[in-house]
Amino acid sequence: MSIAIGLFILRLVVGLSFMAHGAQKLFGWFGGYGPKGTGGWMESLGLKPGVLMAVLAGLGEFVGGLLFAAGLLTPLGAALIVATMVMAIVTVHGKNGYWSTANGSEYPLLIIAVAVAVGLTGAGAYSLDALIF
Repeated sequence: MSIAIGLFILRLVVGLSFMAHGAQKLFGWFGGYGPKGTGGWMESLGLKPGVLMAVLAGLGEFVGGLLFAAGLLTPLGAALIVATMVMAIVTVHGKNGYWSTANGSEYPLLIIAVAVAVGLTGAGAYSLDALIF
């Protein structure tokens, strides 16, 4: 039972955090800049068209986070989170080294590890996957 509760807490915190990041990009919520503002930043990174890239990133974060938090199609939610973090490393963090204090890849790699671990082990007893499948 403690493993199931631990997985539930982990999924909720990571999944809801990712949903919030997606909502920043998609809707401008939680201090975000919405598709247009985020799109301008993405274009400055060389990702064009910026608004489309912002919407795709936002959808990956929002939908991935929702699936992960709910424990529904958990491997798919985990894959969306991993894909988003790999892009973050490739476009922003990788060139800054490892440590997050230098805006490096430390934090995205930790998120990737969590998503891969849960995606491979399953969402646990307190999940929609356990209820449905």
